[in-house]
Amino acid sequence: MKLKLNSVFLFVILVISTGCLNENHNPDHHNTSFYIDYRSLKGASDGIAVIELDPEAPNFGNISSKLELGNGVLPHHIYYNLDAKKMFTTALGGSYLYEIKTDKDQYGQPKLISATPIDTGENTVGENLFFTNDGRYFMTFMGGAGGPKDGSIGVFNANNNQLIKTIKAPIQANPGKFIMYPHGISVNEEKGLMMVTSTIHPDLTTGMGNTCTLLDLNTYEIKETYQVADSPTDLSAPVEVLLLRGKFPQYALATTMLGGDIWIAPYNTATKKYDAFTKIFDGSTQGLGWALEMYIDDTNKLYVSFADPGRVLVFDINNLPQLKLLKTFEADRGAHHMVFFKTKSGKDVVAVQNNLLDLPNLNSGTISIIDINSGKKLGTVDLRNKYGILPESIEGTNGPGSYMHH
Repeated sequence: MKLKLNSVFLFVILVISTGCLNENHNPDHHNTSFYIDYRSLKGASDGIAVIELDPEAPNFGNISSKLELGNGVLPHHIYYNLDAKKMFTTALGGSYLYEIKTDKDQYGQPKLISATPIDTGENTVGENLFFTNDGRYFMTFMGGAGGPKDGSIGVFNANNNQLIKTIKAPIQANPGKFIMYPHGISVNEEKGLMMVTSTIHPDLTTGMGNTCTLLDLNTYEIKETYQVADSPTDLSAPVEVLLLRGKFPQYALATTMLGGDIWIAPYNTATKKYDAFTKIFDGSTQGLGWALEMYIDDTNKLYVSFADPGRVLVFDINNLPQLKLLKTFEADRGAHHMVFFKTKSGKDVVAVQNNLLDLPNLNSGTISIIDINSGKKLGTVDLRNKYGILPESIEGTNGPGSYMHH
């Protein structure tokens, strides 16, 4: 089943998301070229490109390498495996998952070589990946096998990309514990837990979700399905989830795409599950909607993108379950994925990719470069007008460009 995109249905979308996590990784602050997934606006092939994002560089905004994947492939999220030696992109169409081969050119700059499709079995509409330390990776498939209330999680061998298992739990079989339209995924390996969101059916009209589901990482048993919405009829469309781990307070965080909010659930050491989700930040009180991605930097600050009207909010998470708003950055409409780096002169910046599936008023098609300390926008790359493409996601060319994502 191919994803059918119809921008008329602005209030119901699929999306977002990306991001693999390697919590031991720090971004390469001296590498200022980045990979972007992109869709073509001129009927040409969709693909991946390398772009320079340092506003101080003479070639700022220039694309130096491109790899075409095909018409309608719609590459969606770029990921590295744990040692950052392999790179992947998920896709809403085409083969749904590709391993990407890269190299360096004669000047030592990254270049894209080829894409190898990976067999995803019956699973369709590829979304997020998560690599674990035991040689597996997990992938959410919002389309599942194509049914009206479908969705699945693929378990793959990280060494050979073979599909090991497809995890399915139809709501028809158990309305209290199910997987449906999964998009976001996060894992706490120490606790042996995995959580996925329930976002929206790929045709954008058949159904929407308002839950997150917790699974045992090893048995794949569903432990609980949580409401992440104001009521059972509030179709909030949770899109991303983050299980905080390691040195961080042991909570689960979730963003709701249609709710425009941030939700939180504490880990319960007695039940070895999470307690109920409660709303920790109401976007409407700040004139914000479409809460999308979550990132944590090396100073333990939480960055959350809001596609409407295009902002990134920075929070202190040292006193969870209280969130303290520290800064608000102005990006462009469709603010979505981020990468962090230093400019040539040493400025700490965040690059924000501004596009949400080419939806009206959420599809600026730009990348904003923002000074993290001053909040000043240092530069903007207009990919829509310069190249006739829209960025779908963004990632570093020398490993993950973020500290913790999912």
